[in-house]
Amino acid sequence: MPPPEPVPPQSGLPEAAARYGAQVLADATARARDISAAFGGLPSPPAPPSPPDAPAPPGSVPAEVPLPDAGLARILSGPSGIGTAGLRLSLPEEAPASTPAAATGTPIPGLYHHPIPEPDPVRVAEVSRRIKDWALDEVSLYPEDWAEEFDGFSVGSYMVGCHPDAPGIDHLMIATRLMVAENAVDDCYCEDHGGSPVGLGERLLLAHTALDPLYTTSEYQPDWAKSLHSDAPRRAYRSAMEYFVQVGSASQADRYRHDMARLHLGYLAEAAWAQEERVPEVWEYLAMRQFNNFRPCPTITDTVGGYELPADLHARPDMQKVIALAGNATTIVNDLYSYMKELDAPGTHLNLPVVIAEREGLSDRDAYLKSVEVHNDLMHDFESAAAALAAELPLPSVQRFLRGVAAWVDGNHHWHQNNTYRYSLPDFW
Repeated sequence: MPPPEPVPPQSGLPEAAARYGAQVLADATARARDISAAFGGLPSPPAPPSPPDAPAPPGSVPAEVPLPDAGLARILSGPSGIGTAGLRLSLPEEAPASTPAAATGTPIPGLYHHPIPEPDPVRVAEVSRRIKDWALDEVSLYPEDWAEEFDGFSVGSYMVGCHPDAPGIDHLMIATRLMVAENAVDDCYCEDHGGSPVGLGERLLLAHTALDPLYTTSEYQPDWAKSLHSDAPRRAYRSAMEYFVQVGSASQADRYRHDMARLHLGYLAEAAWAQEERVPEVWEYLAMRQFNNFRPCPTITDTVGGYELPADLHARPDMQKVIALAGNATTIVNDLYSYMKELDAPGTHLNLPVVIAEREGLSDRDAYLKSVEVHNDLMHDFESAAAALAAELPLPSVQRFLRGVAAWVDGNHHWHQNNTYRYSLPDFW
């Protein structure tokens, strides 16, 4: 594969604003896109997709799959529970009730969550087909003997469930490529497939240049460009980010790079504890988890939805708090559902139940149940913070973005609960 041309500059610093007068809000409202979708308008139904095996005509754009009614109803209704009334808009007509997803796994008893509509199987199948083609043919992401594990991850179901307002498959693929690339870095650099804390900082730094391009002299630029193909994680990062910047704005790309830097910083903290063979304090672990978490995924919910939350609104401290709490809660979901999987892995794998048991002297069962309580507190805090922000800024783009983050939180839980290929629950009840 020939070295790529250097990625064109896509950075842009968010426009900071500490106060929001009437003119600022009016400008933000004017910039908001897809207002009709925020109030229940469906896109015009496209032509049905071609059969999976049918070749597309040269130069044609693949047909998109229509947005399912149940998914639209879920994104419009927002979350339910404590502190969420402010996340709902007054609609001309009541949206139809959502049908809960068909459960193949058991939810964790006592875990606060919201069931979601079953992810549209047509979209799931098409996303699954396209992401495997991308992984195999475009970036050579994994060897043949990893195919079962890749399929078992069920990333198509994951992303369709987390982004019910995506206008079509192309937008869903933006999130799907990035998710797969992030997991490749985690697996290959940190964990399952040859990962190690030794030298992790160098590997992460060089991989990050696939997202945030290096600008150097003409003598050394070709060496950097060639390095982007040197291993699977960098190939995946480079390709996924190139697709992203074709759809997202400069500010959306810059915010994603920022959150990925946060993620990499969290990886390094966990690696340091592994090298020191130290179990951190509970508060230290939770601080690490605010960085090493799912935050890059819900932060781009507007890009995947085909609109943009203006940079000044995204950068507000109260919006950043909502996004951080969403990332924290969804990551503790991962700690809880992956608990048994990580116990079976060699060595000590840090997760919240393990850290609480060690630092607070609790039994494995009591530490796990306390972790459920921590998750529930984070969820309630997230919903209360989102409701307060929705009440303060009743702008269509803000309302839709908050519903998109809430949908991502719910879809993330649904995937963890139902991915019985990867996860099983401890016998604590």
